Amino acid sequence: MTVPPAHHRRLPDGPFHAMTWGWVGERGSWTTDAARQSMVAMTEVAPTWVVLAYAALQDSAQSTTIHWQDSPDLVTDDEIREAAAHARELGLRVCLKPTVNVKDGTWRAYIGFFDQDVPGEPTWDEWFDEYEAYILHHAALAEEIGADLFCIGCEMVRADAREDRWRALAARVREVYSGPVTYNCDKYQEDRLTWWDAVDVISASGYYPTGTWPEHLARIAPVVESHGGEFLFIEAGCPSRDTSPARPNDWNMVGVPDQQAQADYLDEMLTATLGTPWVRGVALWDWPANLYPAEAGPSNDDYCMYGKTGAEVVRRHFSARP
Repeated sequence: MTVPPAHHRRLPDGPFHAMTWGWVGERGSWTTDAARQSMVAMTEVAPTWVVLAYAALQDSAQSTTIHWQDSPDLVTDDEIREAAAHARELGLRVCLKPTVNVKDGTWRAYIGFFDQDVPGEPTWDEWFDEYEAYILHHAALAEEIGADLFCIGCEMVRADAREDRWRALAARVREVYSGPVTYNCDKYQEDRLTWWDAVDVISASGYYPTGTWPEHLARIAPVVESHGGEFLFIEAGCPSRDTSPARPNDWNMVGVPDQQAQADYLDEMLTATLGTPWVRGVALWDWPANLYPAEAGPSNDDYCMYGKTGAEVVRRHFSARP
């Protein structure tokens, strides 16, 4: 494999068997008794890491203001500190993953502006200046709490092309955070980014349709080889609906609850990914801070596998692979 650049930082030793917890990080949702119990229940599927994921809001895909300071829609720094400390008590490594969402429901991948600045219109630089302040604040927080990995962005497909700004952001993050840095590209984008050398770890959302894992792993392999570093599927999973394995990234897909469909998909996905030598690990989507009762599992049709057949599948894979 290609030798990674000298500045690359490695993930800590041991398996990266992760669960994303606490999304979307609304203020007050991470410090309740229910939230603590949820994280304890999460350990039943044998994760070694937790990805603490939360989202600040902007009003529209063309807004240049991100509401992250004292926003009632975003967990506080103290909530992040407390969740990370609880994860440590449970023996978990911690990844911080601040991201942005659009208040009107537009997917963050569509955040974007004119390629060439136009007077009176919002610009990429205005947005990136705001985004950089948000990310740098949380990178400093990641350093303070000793986070084991920091993610500088998630599924920002239109923004991905702004290579200079991402390189500058990654460099500034390294000035305040001493651990490894990653960026979470969207599915199908692994071989399209041009600045993977600016981060330590390539990571992607692995929501690939059932039956297609071999072809996508074959497509991604040369990217990892060229990068010379480590690779994660930092998001992956499937709702427990009969239709979802065909399009596991679509949380609005119509279907009936089907925990076996989810279990079969998770088994296929974890067999393919954790059985691939250059895949360092997987973070599953997702485990809510306010967890439904276990007996409601069979009727729940979301990504969380608590109280479903999929929980045993995950526990088996995570426990079996050192």
